[in-house]
Amino acid sequence: MRTEGTEQAERVVAEAWEAGASGVEEREQGGDTVLILYAPAARADDVRDAAARIVGAGQRLGPIERVESVDWVSRWKQSARATVVSRRLRVRPPFLEVALAEGQREIVIEPGQAFGTGSHASTRLALEWVDALSGELTPHTRVLDVGTGSGVLALAALRLGAGRAVGVEVDRVAAREAGATARDNGLAMHFGVVAGGLEALRGPPFDLVLANLLRSELLPLAGAIAARTRRGGRLVLSGLLEAERAEVERALGRVGFDPIDVRVRADDPAEIQTDDPGERWIALLMGRR
Repeated sequence: MRTEGTEQAERVVAEAWEAGASGVEEREQGGDTVLILYAPAARADDVRDAAARIVGAGQRLGPIERVESVDWVSRWKQSARATVVSRRLRVRPPFLEVALAEGQREIVIEPGQAFGTGSHASTRLALEWVDALSGELTPHTRVLDVGTGSGVLALAALRLGAGRAVGVEVDRVAAREAGATARDNGLAMHFGVVAGGLEALRGPPFDLVLANLLRSELLPLAGAIAARTRRGGRLVLSGLLEAERAEVERALGRVGFDPIDVRVRADDPAEIQTDDPGERWIALLMGRR
């Protein structure tokens, strides 16, 4: 069973990998989880900074072990694949040139310091919901992405037909990354980034709200998210474990949301049949009353 501490450790590891880590080792010392990160010398500082930004209680970063003998970044690039969400949508890194399928659209993400390249199970689940809702996206649709990271969810919604998106991100480095990604994808005119919290937003509520957040990050924001979702609007919540579903649905129900459906994915597809709900990521689709 994953605990909240284990879940947070997985997020730290995901950030480290996206920043260029070539290996991660977890050690238990004095009740804490110590993360030993391995990285090429050229990426070591980026890896430490990325992990340090979100390391949580009960976790400590150990030394960065610099790997000089193998060009892990080049090797990783050779094995990298585009994330194909559906026949309509994919996400790929810029160094990977792959022809688009007929009618398919894409977001190009430079792996870097902001979470969200489409490869993590929680991001993939949220992208699947954006894709599934594409028939409801019109030039009049306004989208809010809470904790936008790289901006991939909001940009996917724009690519699939939404007219305007706003990303909210408390991490200023990630906010800059999201803005740069929007420019690189030709979507800067339709995407705005707020470097701060939801309290900084002004204007009418949104038609579609996306939030790929840990449960501990999400629950304190439930009321603020409700206030920024129009009645009849949709809410997609990812970054959650299946064991947390009932608690999250109750909390969001108290502020005006009804559950509609859920998607499930394991880090390892072979685990999708596991009986342990702490081993599976979920993404909830909810409707605002």
